[in-house]
Amino acid sequence: MSQRGTQQEAVSRVTTGMRVIDSTGVEVGTVDLVQRGDPTAVTVQAPAPVDPGSSLDELIESAAVEEPDVPADLAARLLRSGYLKVSTQLARSGAVYVLADRIAAVTDEGVRLDVPAAELPEEE
Repeated sequence: MSQRGTQQEAVSRVTTGMRVIDSTGVEVGTVDLVQRGDPTAVTVQAPAPVDPGSSLDELIESAAVEEPDVPADLAARLLRSGYLKVSTQLARSGAVYVLADRIAAVTDEGVRLDVPAAELPEEE
């Protein structure tokens, strides 16, 4: 399986509310949002209007128009690779983003990262 396939598999096993632990063993916080990657994503764009008959997943995605709340170049990278938004007390903004390629493992205990929390980009 390709590295991208492995990243997407890891992201697909993450659910909101899971604990996130960094590479040093520090608990970062809990998963607030899971976004699978879109390799064709180039820029942050508002989605098309949602049909009232749409699925719950589409309605949830449409509510997340402002995500990820980071500079445009990083937002494009997050959207292409997939990411987690993690609620945390370690950041002034109360949230950090985790690129899919920073997920080392997803277990019953939570999501383990391959970087320390200090290297995670903060929400703006």
